[in-house]
Amino acid sequence: MKFIIGILLIGVVITLDLPVPGDVEQISKAWDAVKNNEIEILYFIFKSYPDIQARFPKFAGKDLDSIKGSADFAIHATRIVSFITQLYSFGKYGASHYAAGFTIVNEFASNHKNRGIPKDQLSEFCTALTKYVSTHAPWDDNIAAAWSRGMKSFLEVSFANYDGHPINSV
Repeated sequence: MKFIIGILLIGVVITLDLPVPGDVEQISKAWDAVKNNEIEILYFIFKSYPDIQARFPKFAGKDLDSIKGSADFAIHATRIVSFITQLYSFGKYGASHYAAGFTIVNEFASNHKNRGIPKDQLSEFCTALTKYVSTHAPWDDNIAAAWSRGMKSFLEVSFANYDGHPINSV
């Protein structure tokens, strides 16, 4: 079975909602349309969930519209989108790159847990990202299903790491 990536999204799940063949292609229809909108993506996420913005020392307590044009905002937005694109790219290469995907998702989860970021905020991030992509890119039932499986996979791997049980292989 081909496992996929899509945002932060490596499809390495051990639950009932497994990614299916063709998911990478479906996700690419949407992600490729927005992946160059780094600043708009982060702006949308912070606007949707101000509690996420509050977790970033450089952005906490600042007016979102005033920081949107800053270099710090652009740099962080690019980091986030690059991470998602990297995960997605691993999915394109199939099983030979799964270990790399597990590694970076587990590193992501460890870093965020160590910084005190609660699981709920990871879920909020994924919800906002999904809403942004679904309203700014091609989106249909097939893309939505593939994207959902990818997001669920990403969160399950991240949450398993948070709980002290990192998933390192399928």
